[in-house]
Amino acid sequence: MKTAEIKRRYLAHFEANGHTVVPSAPLPAIDDPNLLFINAGMVQFVPFFLGQRTAPYERAVSVQKCIRTPDIDEVGKTSRHGTFFQMNGNFSFGDYFKAGAIPLAWELSTKPVEQGGFGLDPERIWATVYLDDDEAIDIWRQTGLPAERIVRRGKKDNFWSMGIPGPAGPCSELYYDRGPAYGQEGGPEVDEDRYLEYWNLVFMQYEIADVKSKEEFRIVGDLPKQNIDTGMGLERIASILQGVDNLYEIDEVRPILARAAELTGKTYGAHSGHAANQSHPDDVRLRVIADHVRTALMLIGDGVTPSNEGRGYVLRRIMRRAIRSMRLLGWQAPALPELLPVARDCMAPSYPELDKEFERISTYAYAEEDAFLSTLRAGTTILDTAITDTKSKGGKALSGDQAFQLHDTYGFPIDLTLEIAQEQGLSVDQEGFRRLMADQRARAKADAAARKTGHADLSAYRSVLDQGGPVEFTGYAEVSRESRVRALLGSGGASVPAAGEGDYVELVLDSTPFYAEGGGQQADTGLINVGGGQVEVVDVQQPLPGLIVHKARVVRGEVRAGEAGFAEIDVTRRKAISRSHTATHLIHQTMRAFLGESATQAGSLNAPGRLRFDFNTPGAVPHSVLHDVEQQVNEVLLRDLEVHAFITSQEEARRLGAMALFGEKYGDEVRVVEVGDYARELCGGTHVARSGQLGLVKILNESSIGSGVRRVEALVGIDAFGFLAKEHLLVSRLAELFRVPADQVGDRVEQTVTALRDAEKELEKMRAQMVLGGAGALAAQARDLRGVAFVGTEAPEGAATNDVRTLAQEIRGKIDAGRPAVVAVAARANGKASLIVAINATAKNRGLSAADLVKGALSGRGGGNADLAQGGGVPADQVPALLAAVEKAVGDAA
Repeated sequence: MKTAEIKRRYLAHFEANGHTVVPSAPLPAIDDPNLLFINAGMVQFVPFFLGQRTAPYERAVSVQKCIRTPDIDEVGKTSRHGTFFQMNGNFSFGDYFKAGAIPLAWELSTKPVEQGGFGLDPERIWATVYLDDDEAIDIWRQTGLPAERIVRRGKKDNFWSMGIPGPAGPCSELYYDRGPAYGQEGGPEVDEDRYLEYWNLVFMQYEIADVKSKEEFRIVGDLPKQNIDTGMGLERIASILQGVDNLYEIDEVRPILARAAELTGKTYGAHSGHAANQSHPDDVRLRVIADHVRTALMLIGDGVTPSNEGRGYVLRRIMRRAIRSMRLLGWQAPALPELLPVARDCMAPSYPELDKEFERISTYAYAEEDAFLSTLRAGTTILDTAITDTKSKGGKALSGDQAFQLHDTYGFPIDLTLEIAQEQGLSVDQEGFRRLMADQRARAKADAAARKTGHADLSAYRSVLDQGGPVEFTGYAEVSRESRVRALLGSGGASVPAAGEGDYVELVLDSTPFYAEGGGQQADTGLINVGGGQVEVVDVQQPLPGLIVHKARVVRGEVRAGEAGFAEIDVTRRKAISRSHTATHLIHQTMRAFLGESATQAGSLNAPGRLRFDFNTPGAVPHSVLHDVEQQVNEVLLRDLEVHAFITSQEEARRLGAMALFGEKYGDEVRVVEVGDYARELCGGTHVARSGQLGLVKILNESSIGSGVRRVEALVGIDAFGFLAKEHLLVSRLAELFRVPADQVGDRVEQTVTALRDAEKELEKMRAQMVLGGAGALAAQARDLRGVAFVGTEAPEGAATNDVRTLAQEIRGKIDAGRPAVVAVAARANGKASLIVAINATAKNRGLSAADLVKGALSGRGGGNADLAQGGGVPADQVPALLAAVEKAVGDAA
């Protein structure tokens, strides 16, 4: 049974039993500051389990994409674990409990295939329960599972919590006996490889506190509302139903692994048992490749792009591990163009969007591989230099510092450093490397902890929402409205009965025309009159879905909770923001038309009269393309297309071709905004009525804001006209100064800049000639310091560093090579002094070192080698002292 079919049957079974099918959330955990990625099926339902939000359904079912990376270095060494996996889950929010969950799991597991089930042999299913959970045991017995195949286990195995105080409860896990070929008899307690866990039913019936570990916590009471959270490992059940040994053999993974083996000429043999045969390292590397290529596909598919921090860093790391593994297996050409299409074909039956978005996905993936291959080449050169230097000094090992620098600065993998060093007869200080890595991780962990906010205390907001329900937003159709002040919140979120003039307060109305910041659109501002008082709204936020909170200052009188009020937004501001938001949609659509569908939105800011649009694309956008985009957008404005918004289902929106944004979560019903027949996008923001109301869109600039992400900034409406008016005055002034027509100003400016640069180059040459002109005379005047020819001189003030360095080398070159020579040249620039020392080979053989002389004169500052070194940063008036210090050191050493 194919994995996609297993997924389909799972969803169909629970949908037929009253569950709402909930789409997988995107892999980036956008709503949880504690997580980089969704790591379990229940993550998107956490607010329901914690009571922060009321679930919109009593029963839900999902197949959630998940990533777990803590043990990334262990991937491939076991046959059951990887970074990406899928978790089937069914959930009940205070509806059914154990008596409902257990039969549902048993029915799907054992129902014949021809009736829509998985068709597992009921005689080979075992269940584990928590030690004292007699209720679960009784229910299992009622399903027909005999007592000898029901096992009691302790907290470590059969009690679940989120690792923090809150909901928790006992588990009941299902195991399938794969037969004597996989281990000994006796059930899960004896052998968890033969008896393979494939489903975990969690009964959330307690509240726990004082969590110290998985086994150390305190139960503080029963939960008044008992919930069900189950997780079935899709890859695990697939391996059972497909009759294969491990997850690397299932239909979604095996083709990637097989292709990697074919390319590298390696033979992949499946090994029974929980751990891979460690005498076959090629097996491990092939598994790493298969797992990581699939994971990279899914991450980029969900909008993550390679970078040096956060989610992008995790993606970069796993991609580089896969690429490196291919090279270690002997494949030297780019690997991803050979492997990523295979991964797409494996996963597209479950996730068709991967096929549709493959151009975008592959563009980022292949560019990252090209960049890493360049890194490997550069790192290899640096490593070769380090090896040569170590050998020349008689060393037997590369230092931990060198290995760490290669890893941290150049992205050079430590195992590749070990391998190359070993080939050259050197070891590596792995202990030092690990210590530096641990220090770095500790710093990163401390930084993350400092920035982590966890689940913020939203109790005051939650109470307001629970008591009054969602706030009605009426701002799509009106700009003012009578309403009632449902609640007033003061500092710290405490509820207050009233607020006086000068107080800052948060107001919640029963209904409001004020738009809360979201989707890149800035919040409305305006006034609310309440009784005899008035407040000025300075910001509007939505701390909980459905709860609109007005942050305001009382500017007159007193406002009280429960009073009627009149809310009125700043219409001029709203119209300007709406123009910017509609312009963003048009730029997004037009960028995709010119750059391809991979140019998807990565962020935006819609402010009065201006916008910022971030989008994914691997390289800079040519000026000609920006010009064409701007022109086409303005042509759409001239067409004066109707802007229309409507509510529909997600499925219908997709059918209509509406664009959705990566990282955004959408409900079953979505709002679609259309600009005539030109653009169609899912959006909750406010917009103009017709495209002609934008007036004008002027793109200002385009720049990089990260790896594979570009930003354009633009002005809209009267702001764009104002900018062009200023630009026109500037061009007119330049035309007047250059005495050319306005359309020739650009050419004349370019000619002038070129002439200035040429003049600067000539000046640099003249300065260099002036500096170097006296090299021969200075060499001839060298003083003898106990047999060492010494020249100490000051370069002309303002001389470039390169010229000063060249002067020192020129003087050294004009001294007889058979005579020990030390040349010290000091210079003054911008109020600071610098020092460069050059010595010849004869002086070096006498034990002199340029680096030592510079550091001695500058109290440890400076850098270089024995032949040439430099330093500086001290006040300019210390030039004589620096030269004197070098001279004294040479005399003492000689």
